[in-house]
Amino acid sequence: MKFAFILDPLASLDPGHDTTVAFMEAVQHLGHEVWTTQANQLGVVDGVAHSWLSPVTLTPVENHDGHWQAANPWYEVEAPIWQPLEAMDAVLMRTDPPVNVPYLYATYILDYVNPEKTLVLNHPRGLRAANEKMYALQFPEAIPETIVTQDKRVIREFVQRRQKAILKPLGGKAGEGIFMIQVGDFNLNSLVELSTLNGQVPVMVQQYLPEAKDGDKRIILLDGDPIGAVNRIPTGEEFRGNMAVGGRVAKAEITEREQDICRQVAPKLRQDGLYFVGIDVIGGYLTEINVTSPTGVREIDLLDDVRLGETVVNWMCDRIQQLRC
Repeated sequence: MKFAFILDPLASLDPGHDTTVAFMEAVQHLGHEVWTTQANQLGVVDGVAHSWLSPVTLTPVENHDGHWQAANPWYEVEAPIWQPLEAMDAVLMRTDPPVNVPYLYATYILDYVNPEKTLVLNHPRGLRAANEKMYALQFPEAIPETIVTQDKRVIREFVQRRQKAILKPLGGKAGEGIFMIQVGDFNLNSLVELSTLNGQVPVMVQQYLPEAKDGDKRIILLDGDPIGAVNRIPTGEEFRGNMAVGGRVAKAEITEREQDICRQVAPKLRQDGLYFVGIDVIGGYLTEINVTSPTGVREIDLLDDVRLGETVVNWMCDRIQQLRC
C-alpha cells in the first residue's frame, strides 16, 4: 500500500521524538511505501485533490541505552511527482499547529479526496471542527471548571474565586503561551491584555489543578480506544509538563477514571473521523484533545517496549480494506 504524509519540512522533524517519523518507519517496516508532501503543495485539478508527492526511504532509529539514536542522514527523498492523492491508499495530515488559514485551506482541499478510494487521517471535517482546546468543552463531566472569554472582568472574577488558574491561547501548541495566573499578581492585567490582544481574541481559563506537579498525562487513542500513555512531569521551576519545554517523561498506566474519560469522548471522536488522537489528563481531569499532529508515540514505545506506529498502520490497513468492500 501507499501512505502519503502531509507534514512540515522533513529536515525540521526530530526522528527520535516525532510521532510522524514513527508512523513512516512503521509503514516502511510493514512493507508499504512512504510518500511525503507539504500543505502548500496541495491543489485541486478536475475536482480531484492533487499534490507533489515524493517517495522517501528511512533509516530507522535505534535504541541506545534508553534513548532513540538516529542516523545522519536519516532519510532519502526522491524527486516529487504531481499526482492525485487518490493514487495513495492513505493520507495522513500531520502538520503542526497553528490551525491558521493555510491549514484550513489544506483541509478544504482534502475534502476532494474520494473516501471510497483513500483513507484520510484525521478526517478534514473533524480537523476543522475540533479546536484542540474548545473541543473538550463538550464533555463537562470530564473537564475541570473552564471558561472561554476575552473579557478581562470575567477572567479576573474567575481568578478571584479560584485564587489560581491556567490561561491558554486557543490556538497554541506544545505549551506555548500558557500562563499561571493568580490573585495578587501585579502582572495579571498585562498577561490578560497580552493573551487576548486587548480584548479582541478569546482565551481559555481553567481551574488550576495542583496535581499538575505530578505530571500531565498524554493518552493515545486509536479509533476512540486508548492504546498507550506517557506522563510528562515538570522540571525545575517550570509549571508546564510539555516535552517541548523540558518536561521529563515517565512510564504511565491508564487509570479507571481515565478509561472512563476515553469512553466519554470516543463516540464523538468516531463521529467526527478523528481516528488518531492524544488527550491530556491532569489529576483525573481532561484538559485538551489533540487532533492535528498528536505526539507521544516515540516516548511510549521506548518506555513500554512497544511499537504503536505499527499498531496504527495495521489498523489503517484494515480500515482501508473495509472501505473498499
